[in-house]
Amino acid sequence: MLNYLTLIFGCQLVGELVTRALAIPVPGPVLGMVILFLLLVYRGAIPEKLSTTADGLLGHLSLLFVPAGVGVMLHFPLLGDDWIAITVALVASTVLTIAITALMMAWLAKNAATPGGTGTGD
Repeated sequence: MLNYLTLIFGCQLVGELVTRALAIPVPGPVLGMVILFLLLVYRGAIPEKLSTTADGLLGHLSLLFVPAGVGVMLHFPLLGDDWIAITVALVASTVLTIAITALMMAWLAKNAATPGGTGTGD
């Protein structure tokens, strides 16, 4: 388990180093996740112990939101100053996400119903 935890955090570290060194506008952990994904694609399978380790981390994911919640409450007066812009951004992004998800589901359902699974949708 410790080996796979080291692998996960090592990929995150490499992602962080690359994004800072190259000034890439992508969060380091996101690039680290892409690196881990590419390693797993190259390997061709997910090791059982890596899956167990990742499930353990996901099981305690809610604890990782505590610092973010504290940060929000710490800067609560700033939120009060820009509540209209924040509300508009939240509502717009939620509506956009729902719309894109619906369009993707309709497109995938249409392509899944196509005989032969050609993916052309004709």
